[in-house]
Amino acid sequence: MDFQIKERYDINDLVKIVEMLRDPVNGCPWDKVQTHLSIRKNFIEETYEAIEAIDLDDKELMKEELGDVLMQVMLHAQFEAEEKVFDFADVVNGTAQKLVLRHPHIFAGYDNKTVDGVLQKWEEIKQQEKGQKTVSETLDAVPKSFPALMYAQKIQKRAKAGGLITQQADMAVAELQRNLDSIKAALQQGEDVSELVGKLLFSSVSLAGATKNDAEEVLAFENAKMLENYKKLDVK
Repeated sequence: MDFQIKERYDINDLVKIVEMLRDPVNGCPWDKVQTHLSIRKNFIEETYEAIEAIDLDDKELMKEELGDVLMQVMLHAQFEAEEKVFDFADVVNGTAQKLVLRHPHIFAGYDNKTVDGVLQKWEEIKQQEKGQKTVSETLDAVPKSFPALMYAQKIQKRAKAGGLITQQADMAVAELQRNLDSIKAALQQGEDVSELVGKLLFSSVSLAGATKNDAEEVLAFENAKMLENYKKLDVK
């Protein structure tokens, strides 16, 4: 396959590069034997590295890491292109179609342009797209592969939107206190507290939601703060 070395490449060049890397005869020995499952963890790692670059507000690193995430997308699309299921162009088209459909306030004259109105309409359209008619179906649609904290936050948010629960700060605080009391009693009795600790964490996520905090973000902030505190205690 012919390829021209350039000083600056575009998306079409990148598609061609990935095809060449995957060529069964002349491709890269590593790239051409990969599968969706074999590089699954790479996708997760590259995504976290991109998040790190965003958190650091490092523009050069962000550019590099976003490229690595794009590479993962293109590899997975190429796997399917080789099976003639879909290709990268189909991925691009699907994303564009989704954005147009889910932004009627931009593309279809929908007049509610408040943030809450836009988000509510987005969820309504999303549920219609996926044929979700019950709250249970929206809950089942939350990916089980999410980190536990993010997963708890997502299902609580959808349960609240569906009217299954209410998230009020005083109720969440009371639930936290009940869980703490239960843990204290269990420890005094020498009992296992793993389930109770899980309930405590779940209640903490509920409190975060009730106070309009993102559980992942506030915990990440606390992690960073405590890391610095621990390092100050490291006396040699």
